[in-house]
Amino acid sequence: MMKWVVLSVIAVLIIGTASVFALAEKPAEIPPPDMMSRLDSVLNAVPNEKSIAKEIKRLKRDLEKSLPKGKYIVIDPHTNHAYLRTADSVYFKAVCSTGSGGELTDPKTGKKWVFHTPQGVFAIKNKIVEPWWRKPDWAFVEENEPIPTSNADRLDPNVMGDYALGFGDGYFIHGTLYERLLGMSVSHGCVRLGSDDLKFFYDRVPIGTGVYVL
Repeated sequence: MMKWVVLSVIAVLIIGTASVFALAEKPAEIPPPDMMSRLDSVLNAVPNEKSIAKEIKRLKRDLEKSLPKGKYIVIDPHTNHAYLRTADSVYFKAVCSTGSGGELTDPKTGKKWVFHTPQGVFAIKNKIVEPWWRKPDWAFVEENEPIPTSNADRLDPNVMGDYALGFGDGYFIHGTLYERLLGMSVSHGCVRLGSDDLKFFYDRVPIGTGVYVL
């Protein structure tokens, strides 16, 4: 009986404090990794009421410290929505396209690529106006074209839209030529937005803004 009480109390705590990460349609939780091991230790023991209360206070304190300050971006690949929000409210919501999850293998080298949008916590590292795409090797393998040796042959000024916001490791929030596909998981890992929504994010998101990919 005591264990079910512990489960119920901790569940209410986690749901309540993690709700700052909740999206308009689908709740999402981003607790620190060490929080799960701590929860396991609580559930596997048979604590008394005093130790339960103490552990709950500690968990709540740690969760509150992990909350982001100010505006931040949430990308939900499950629903293909991008949010600009604060801990208290959703400031802006847009339909986006995220990674398809598809795989590609170079028949000559055996090199393999998986096109997913990486999950985790990131930050906006740079902002670019009129970005040019430097096509990686997979872009040529995908089209059955030879991989060029010249960097100039890799550059394409027409596919990323008017703006790009980089959040690390070659991934960007950028525009698209295929706005009709927004809402679908069709990208090679980047987050695609419609032109108006992209400008909204670009104008209001400074470098350093947190990016949470669920």
